[in-house]
Amino acid sequence: MPEPSTIKGLQSLKTMGTAKKNAIPDKNTDFLKLYMLEKERTRLRNEQKRILLRLETINGRLKVIQNFYDEQSVVLQNFSNTESNQNSSDNEKEFKTMSIDY
Repeated sequence: MPEPSTIKGLQSLKTMGTAKKNAIPDKNTDFLKLYMLEKERTRLRNEQKRILLRLETINGRLKVIQNFYDEQSVVLQNFSNTESNQNSSDNEKEFKTMSIDY
């Protein structure tokens, strides 16, 4: 791994040690904090809009799938009812039953 001092652009990087600052915040940092909070709020609002648009798409697709399932269940019910009616009428035609006493 190359040394940090040999990587191009790292000489201008300011850190707490190179900027000779301490970690105690002062009154001048309120503007920076407000700026960063505003940036975060804007980012989160944009993210929320994207999520809501995606959610609308997902809900629309789920409704289409549910409608398909509902239609198919009706078709399958009708098919099974007609098939069972045909089977029962076929069974009555083919077989005659009678009781046998011993």
